[in-house]
Amino acid sequence: MALNEKQLQMCKSSKWDFSDLKALFLNCTLKRTSELSHTQGLIDISQAILEKNGVSVEVLRPVDYQLAYGVYPDMTEKGWERDDWPIIYEKVKTANILVITSPIWLGEKSSVCTQVIERLYSTSGDLNEHGQYAYYGRVGGCLITGNEDGAKHCSMNILYSLQHLGYVIPPQADAAWVGEAGPGASYLDPGSGGPENEFTNRNTTFMTWNLLHLARMITDAGGIPAHGSR
Repeated sequence: MALNEKQLQMCKSSKWDFSDLKALFLNCTLKRTSELSHTQGLIDISQAILEKNGVSVEVLRPVDYQLAYGVYPDMTEKGWERDDWPIIYEKVKTANILVITSPIWLGEKSSVCTQVIERLYSTSGDLNEHGQYAYYGRVGGCLITGNEDGAKHCSMNILYSLQHLGYVIPPQADAAWVGEAGPGASYLDPGSGGPENEFTNRNTTFMTWNLLHLARMITDAGGIPAHGSR
């Protein structure tokens, strides 16, 4: 994804070193990697900013994995034949920055996104090196795409869930693109105006830099002080 001139200038003029940070995007599209994801189009902007700043970035689609339903860390222990959540969880644990992304369906985040949050919850009881819950000391944000109403509703749900699990949410930690209501163009469709939308680009830029700055601050501070939270 090509960044605009302002986004490039912000990266060029940065005086911070973010090269030790890792970011993970969980693209909760309903489409497997072989199919075009409009949500991925919005991810590309944030990913490009992060990579311009030396951040190690991974993007994966949970729909490519076989995730069992449930709220236990490994559902094979509860009778499921296969559960790939432990594979994704290992990636989550190494990420300073987690961005949950989702399309909108019927005004809600996708079913895949709901399942991902349930599975994040299943492993939130693990403890970090300070004796706090597993996700303490990490930051979270979200990106939403769709051609129907519900972007803020989805963002509220995702960001509330992340902070409840222990993530720190910076200011303006969400961005969205919502096209014309109904069977109109989606984000990456020709003529949609999505990739060029100034408002969406601005908010995606805000979210990404705020995640970067807060991750830098928390990492440099050694995490969230454990006093009172263990």
